[in-house]
Amino acid sequence: MAVVVVSLWLCATGCVFAQSEHNHSAAGSDSPSWTWSWDARAFVGWNYQRRKFRDFQEIESQNWLMAAGERTAAKGRLRFEGMISLEPFTIQPLGSPEVFQTGETYQQAPLIDYQHPHELFMALGGSYDRPVRSIRTFLEVDAVGSPALGPAPFMHRPSAAENPTAPLSHHMLDSTHITPGVVTAGAERGSLTMAGSWFRGLEPDENRKDIDFGRLDSWSLQGKWRRNGWEVQASGAHLKTPEWVEPFNDVTRLTASVSFTRSDGHIATLVAWGQNREVHGILDGFLLEATLRPSSRHAWYTRAELVTKDILGAGGRHPRGFTHFHPLSRVGAFTGGYVFDAFTSRAGIFGFGGDATIYKVGANLLDSYGAPASFHVFLRYLPKRAPAHSMH
Repeated sequence: MAVVVVSLWLCATGCVFAQSEHNHSAAGSDSPSWTWSWDARAFVGWNYQRRKFRDFQEIESQNWLMAAGERTAAKGRLRFEGMISLEPFTIQPLGSPEVFQTGETYQQAPLIDYQHPHELFMALGGSYDRPVRSIRTFLEVDAVGSPALGPAPFMHRPSAAENPTAPLSHHMLDSTHITPGVVTAGAERGSLTMAGSWFRGLEPDENRKDIDFGRLDSWSLQGKWRRNGWEVQASGAHLKTPEWVEPFNDVTRLTASVSFTRSDGHIATLVAWGQNREVHGILDGFLLEATLRPSSRHAWYTRAELVTKDILGAGGRHPRGFTHFHPLSRVGAFTGGYVFDAFTSRAGIFGFGGDATIYKVGANLLDSYGAPASFHVFLRYLPKRAPAHSMH
């Protein structure tokens, strides 16, 4: 089912946008016309997870499609953006099997060893920026969006672009990228950007096809520096009751990261740290990932992580005033993978790839997990890069 749905989607989007290249003329960044752009990525493949007592496997697809339009307005720049994912249809409701992954729930129980599908609506909002002397100011309002917190989401990072799997540190770094209800304001001068966000702290519920509107009750602050392919960011947030199973406990999240992407895209790396300060203790994650493209058709990628996980103590919804000891576990993971771009058509670029992951298992998890390993084999699609187009 996943293969059929995504194949039809890729054919439709790729062919439609390929045809649009001939219907509109290119526009400059200062054009009063609307300038439209799009991007997409999809993986369809076999996911096999091996652990003690149980092996599990799935045929599934991770995917997203994004479109944006912008134009000049009132001496500034107005932009609207939308992003969808078919994962509610191409990944089982329980999620994508992933040893040691945690975060969110299924049937009101914490997910363990599964990565939840992304929402149908991954982004939907608009922004306006305007220069004030030497400073660029901006305001963004999103029905679904990403607050100023953490590095770029993993599926948009050049260092992880060829890897279909979410990092184990996802819920310590960039899990807020599909937050329903976000208002962000900031200013940029030269290489330095400062931003703050006001947003809904509770993570999306188990219905992946709607938008979970609610009260904006959380906040974040972020400082970012960019120059010559380097990006350094530090951020912090107060998350109001983000987990459904902990309805009375807030979380403080801190993150810091350094990334480098060469101008030709052949080398991309990221080093990141994230920490959740929760009622049950401090959960932190360290992440190193990189993608190397020695030629236009070959890509090698790697990821190394060391994370603290709440697996053995995870349970159902906690009533007010009830807390109990949660034994935390330290887990390490190392992934190596490769993608070969096999052929190119008007619809885009199609590649074949795969990866393997080995783990360092915490002492208190050895009896349950033994010596696990993970494997993926997949077909990867991405669009051919084309200039943006304008429409009056």
